[in-house]
Amino acid sequence: MPRTSRVIAASLTAIALACGPTIAAATGELNLYSSRHYDTDERLYSDFTEATGITINRIEGNADELIARMEAEGVNSPADVLLTVDTSRLERAKNAGVLQQIDSAVLETRVPANLQDEDNQWFGFSQRARIIFYDKADVAEPPMSYVDLADPKYAGQVCHRSSTNVYSQTLLAAVIENFGVEAAKSWAQGVVDNFARTPQGGDTDQLRGLVSGECDISISNTYYFARALRKDVSDLSSDIDKIGWVFPAQNAEGAHVNLSGGGVAKHAPNRDNAILFMEYLTSDQAQQYFSAGNDEYPAVPGVAISASVAKLGLFKADTADLSKVAKNVPEAQKIFIDVGWD
Repeated sequence: MPRTSRVIAASLTAIALACGPTIAAATGELNLYSSRHYDTDERLYSDFTEATGITINRIEGNADELIARMEAEGVNSPADVLLTVDTSRLERAKNAGVLQQIDSAVLETRVPANLQDEDNQWFGFSQRARIIFYDKADVAEPPMSYVDLADPKYAGQVCHRSSTNVYSQTLLAAVIENFGVEAAKSWAQGVVDNFARTPQGGDTDQLRGLVSGECDISISNTYYFARALRKDVSDLSSDIDKIGWVFPAQNAEGAHVNLSGGGVAKHAPNRDNAILFMEYLTSDQAQQYFSAGNDEYPAVPGVAISASVAKLGLFKADTADLSKVAKNVPEAQKIFIDVGWD
């Protein structure tokens, strides 16, 4: 069925699905391949099993390794669902041919169109806005957009992750989608010129750089900061009041978001259970737990957020189709090489 027709058909069920799917009892098992490494996800799995009677068998690992494993297993793969983080990895799984198209009125209605694959092979379940953080003592006028990060007045102040990181790649891919290749290359060069240090570390390290004084401006996904608000994170939480934040481009394209999402495996032996599990992840209960358990923003609009996430606030998100953004990653990688972004 054409995508437009499927969306129209799905909209007819919107009222019935407004509060999320009703998860009925079922039988059997579900084989889950997941690169989500959060202990808090245990609650998601146990609640699903309690509601349905379906046993979840898990294999956890690096996303690329899991995708390669599914490729190698081929038609004999036991995988039913792949869960992973970042749009680029979801697209990578699609391109590797390890996912399948599914028709689900629940998923198409609950998940905004720009947070799902154009061929319905993957869907986003939670969001992490990639935003600007800064040292409130040293930065009187913080950058208000991603474009501003390349302003020469911030020379020697910006910390960022390396170009090999998927978050870096997807952000630049979004800049390409919104402004074009040449503008994106100019922007990337400007950010490199403003680096306070060679790109290194994870998102938490970018925030710690603000506390230590190594940099004045950094980029991080929101859930790393919200986590440090909720519980003690070494070398960060005790001085977190020093850090301010900006949701970028609120008067323009909006803040870029990374997704955690998943898809049904190409050769899923328990396909019906796999779709049921995917639909369950869009329920209000599961969506609220993504926020309460791991400080993420729900993908489904209107779902309540946790106290720690609420401290960051609501924001206007970039509505660029993330399926299209993911296709720009190879071009983003070329730009990184061209501008010398390590």
